[in-house]
Amino acid sequence: MKKILIIEDDYKLIEYITEYFTAYDFNVLGVDDFKDVMGKIEWEKPDLIILDINLPKFDGIYYLRLIRKKYNIPIIILSARSEESEQIRGIELGADDYITKPFSMGILFAKVNAIFRRNTGGIMPDQINASNLVLMEKSMKLKYREKLIELTKNEYLLLKSLMKSAGEVISREELLEAIWDNESFVDDNTLTVNITRTRKKLSKLGLNDIIITKRGVGYVFERNFN
Repeated sequence: MKKILIIEDDYKLIEYITEYFTAYDFNVLGVDDFKDVMGKIEWEKPDLIILDINLPKFDGIYYLRLIRKKYNIPIIILSARSEESEQIRGIELGADDYITKPFSMGILFAKVNAIFRRNTGGIMPDQINASNLVLMEKSMKLKYREKLIELTKNEYLLLKSLMKSAGEVISREELLEAIWDNESFVDDNTLTVNITRTRKKLSKLGLNDIIITKRGVGYVFERNFN
């Protein structure tokens, strides 16, 4: 049974989500003490977090930063802030998805299930290699020579798709589908933001300009970059 933790101060909404998801055999919990949100996460070890932005003590962005420093738990932001800049900010800081209020419970349910399918579906190789760059599936880490960095789930899925087809053009539609399962739910800017984040991670390894933009078509991952 998958465990979902809802960090939200609208208790009627928590009750509504809990009732809906419990009917489909999810274990749903809410935060009742906003003085110890991180303690609740540590204690419950949820499989997914639904995070509101407007919270009583600190805002959701504050908690998003803290969670991402310690965990790779999938996070869906659920917020009344519908501005594009807010959505991009949430994704840039590590959220896996962003849903604006008011929302359809069916859409939330579909997005949650899509995340779990991506995390558990199919058998993947332990490693993908491109020159001296190694993408490790089990730990979602990236190794280049003696350097090792951690990736978010989206960064990992992006690199997995690009590295498996190194030297070939991968369309934006293919990448959207690989990462978010149903690209019709995702704003195209979200992919651009995640590509930028992935490039920054590669630059930390000293690898620059190995994800090449093909305008109007997609992206190419350089086959040889040593």
